[in-house]
Amino acid sequence: MSLLPTHRQPLLSELNELWSSIAPTGLTPMFGTHLLRVEDTVEDGRYLVRTEIPGVDPAEDIEVSVQGRQLVIKAQRSEKKTEKGHSEFSYGSFYRSVLLPQGAVADEVEATYSKGILTVGVPIGESAETAKKIEVKAAD
Repeated sequence: MSLLPTHRQPLLSELNELWSSIAPTGLTPMFGTHLLRVEDTVEDGRYLVRTEIPGVDPAEDIEVSVQGRQLVIKAQRSEKKTEKGHSEFSYGSFYRSVLLPQGAVADEVEATYSKGILTVGVPIGESAETAKKIEVKAAD
């Protein structure tokens, strides 16, 4: 039995990329953020989510939170280059929500950032959910 969540978003990620590549330039900002690509796995009793977010300050530009059973990762990147009287800037916000597996201990989530890779670890305990038999009563 797999401990990974059954609800995943790869199709949404692919549709977002397709839209970004074909939409007229003026329309893409109106749809908000870019969807982060993630890699998830279970190792040593921990659910691990990794995503590549290079060029950000983790203390200022990355936000990780748990909302119900959803792990939410948000990031903001801005860059400005000035060279010989010419300046260019780029910016973008990134977002990803991942369903945590059954038994995830949301109070013990840890996040680290190293060499452009954000790694979020969530311990997995025993699932508190058990099957409950419901009595069926006859109605007149």
